[in-house]
Amino acid sequence: MTATALAIEPKRDDALDQSIAQSIARASGALRALAKGDGHWCFELEADATIPAEYVLMRHFRDEPIDHALEGKIAVYLRRIQGEHGGWPLFRDGALDMSASVKAYFALKMIGDDIDAPHMKRAREAILSHGGAARTNVFTRALLALYGEIPWRGVPAMPVEIMLLPKWFPFHIDKISYWGRTVLVPLLVLQTLKPQAINRLGVHIGELFTTPPNEVKKWPTGAHQHPALVAFFGAIDRLLRAADPYFPKGPRQRAIKAAEAFVTQRLNGVDGLGAIFPAMVNSLLMYEVLGVPADDERIRLARESIERLLVVKEDEAYCQPCVSPVWDTALACHTLLEVGGEAEEARARAGLDWLAPLQVLDVKGDWAVQRPNVRPGGWAFQYANAYYPDVDDTAVVVTAMDRSYAGRSDRPYDERIARAREWVEGLQSKNGGWGAFDADNEYYYLNHIPFADHGALLDPPTSDVSARCVSMLAQLGDTIETSASMKAGVDYLLAEQEPDGSWFGRWGMNYIYGTWSTLCALNAAGLKPEHRAMRRAVDWLVAIQNEDGGWGEDGDSYKLDYRGYEKAPSTPSQTAWGVLALMAAGEVGHPAVARGIAYLQANQDADGLWKEERYTATGFPRVFYLRYHGYAKFFPLWALARYRNLERGNSKIVQTGL
Repeated sequence: MTATALAIEPKRDDALDQSIAQSIARASGALRALAKGDGHWCFELEADATIPAEYVLMRHFRDEPIDHALEGKIAVYLRRIQGEHGGWPLFRDGALDMSASVKAYFALKMIGDDIDAPHMKRAREAILSHGGAARTNVFTRALLALYGEIPWRGVPAMPVEIMLLPKWFPFHIDKISYWGRTVLVPLLVLQTLKPQAINRLGVHIGELFTTPPNEVKKWPTGAHQHPALVAFFGAIDRLLRAADPYFPKGPRQRAIKAAEAFVTQRLNGVDGLGAIFPAMVNSLLMYEVLGVPADDERIRLARESIERLLVVKEDEAYCQPCVSPVWDTALACHTLLEVGGEAEEARARAGLDWLAPLQVLDVKGDWAVQRPNVRPGGWAFQYANAYYPDVDDTAVVVTAMDRSYAGRSDRPYDERIARAREWVEGLQSKNGGWGAFDADNEYYYLNHIPFADHGALLDPPTSDVSARCVSMLAQLGDTIETSASMKAGVDYLLAEQEPDGSWFGRWGMNYIYGTWSTLCALNAAGLKPEHRAMRRAVDWLVAIQNEDGGWGEDGDSYKLDYRGYEKAPSTPSQTAWGVLALMAAGEVGHPAVARGIAYLQANQDADGLWKEERYTATGFPRVFYLRYHGYAKFFPLWALARYRNLERGNSKIVQTGL
């Protein structure tokens, strides 16, 4: 689709109504057809070069039989996503990222790419011009140390005895995020026992260093880290490193056993530790360094969980960081419920029936450390992850379940909804907001320890997650006047509004996502369209709309020196969020909404769906971004259907939480 084709004038009246009806019908039919046989949806979830590169390196670390066909397809993928700058970015058209670039180069060299091939030469020159492989982050340096590419002093000291620290200690496993916990615990064992990669091919990457690794005296810190705290924790790091050889064997063995027990308890079958790739790999390598036999079920499960993340196509392949069936299914159900119609509602209920038994009712996960008296009742993001459900998925599932039987006497999900509501309310943080997986996870000083150079060690409350919870409570009948939890949530959201009128988006990119999420919540909570917070948000959204009628934002919006919105190409999913946000603020008749709808219609493909190559979601700000392949399949349809419904209806106010 050309830029000229995008800049069309919206149609009017009957012609517009018929045109939108046709767009909705095509998209709805395509989305329904993508459901699995058992009723759920699960679309590809793509990250950057790091995950497929680490997959390749994991196989060679363990000396697995070389699968030349698979490695060849991964190489095709890695070459395709190489940036014009020669390195590899964290998101499409992004700047060179040193860690992603070093891992991708290492993997391609391991696969067999000639280092003098043009793409390898470009990559090497780009890496060296940006300071070389010594500039990688902590996790990458840990991998390089396991391969013997750098000395272990290039990795912050994290003794396994951390597992024995009392809960009151300033650093404790319970004080960091779920992803930090599951990745770090098995890594503590690896850092203590320091196994070396088998690396039978003898592939090394010394050519990527500007200074020999053994001569590097000062390894980089995170840009977010305060110099004074860096110096303080750096002194502790040096002390730990000096003391490490003298740690008593007894406590060390108890700590290793504690780490092993932690992992085994949460191993999560074929869905893997934490159901995320880095934790899965670390658990597998931990068991092996501890001497667990290759035929042990834990080894088998850990390895199978990794293999299930592969996406293998005819010409290329890559490894996903995790899978997103609960999230995809819940959002697809919302979309089809918005569309309405017998076929759509039947398909949505099939999806909800698939979701229902995945509710975690019998496991008190790690969240219970902070909330021991709360009963479990949430949904996880993946097929299974009982120790780590999240309130975001839970709220989206609940609002879909509630909506699917609105006004009907047969309400099969009411007991599940009540348990989920109880759990979500129980995980509200003291400041009125919600984090994704834990309550009150706000030990911000921990983001300044040497290990936390990524700045993503915590799971504090955020606007987007909090908004989803407020939306859920409002849809279930709570009001600011009758519910203390609801009032605290709304107060939190109002306090979090940025000076320009937007809200930060932690899990979607970025302020467009956060603003959409929050406007839905404030509308559901009963704030009027003329409320000052709503008006400021509307003004911001209108001001940042692109000339083609769409909205766009990229990963640079998370930079530490952010000074306001910077123009980015329009995308279907972000345009849908912009349109949905304006409609939540009572602006269905605003010209900006009409232009956004026109953009979505102009960019709809022949198959009824939308293409979206750009990344519009976030794993960790500034560190890890995501491309949900499903976002462009349901969000634009959701926006079109809502526009049609509001235009046809007697009320121009959105009546649902989302």
